[in-house]
Amino acid sequence: MITVSMTVNGNAVSHDVADEMLLVEYLRETLGLTGTHVGCDTTQCGCCTIHIDGISAKSCTVLAAQAEGREVTTIEGLAKGGELHPMQRAFRECHGLQCGFCTPGQIMAGAELIQTWEGPLDEQQVREEMEGNLCRCTGYHNIVKAILMAVQETRGSIDA
Repeated sequence: MITVSMTVNGNAVSHDVADEMLLVEYLRETLGLTGTHVGCDTTQCGCCTIHIDGISAKSCTVLAAQAEGREVTTIEGLAKGGELHPMQRAFRECHGLQCGFCTPGQIMAGAELIQTWEGPLDEQQVREEMEGNLCRCTGYHNIVKAILMAVQETRGSIDA
């Protein structure tokens, strides 16, 4: 057992965990933040995508201990002050979900993409950048549409 301390969704947390505990397990089982889903356990599907220090990470292959001292944001922490993040609003407006299982990971990856991408973003670039997040329902058209809508909201216009 080791003690890990980090900030999750703006709150300082500290718990004793098994050395081999994955971050996704810590978030779901220890903290009760079940919005981060487990889809594959092999970093292939992206359902477990969260932000560590503002960068997307697949939490099914990150040890809880590796997040020591870091800032972790889950889907539950993306909205601020009761107001949805632009990516969450865009997913709602564009119906960027079908069954909803991949949606938290898609939103988290999309939010990081529009935050960090420099220059224009078009449909093809969004598809390429999001290829590590799978939708088994094949809802990609509306996912891409939602991400481009969030780009427009956050940047004022589509740069492409």
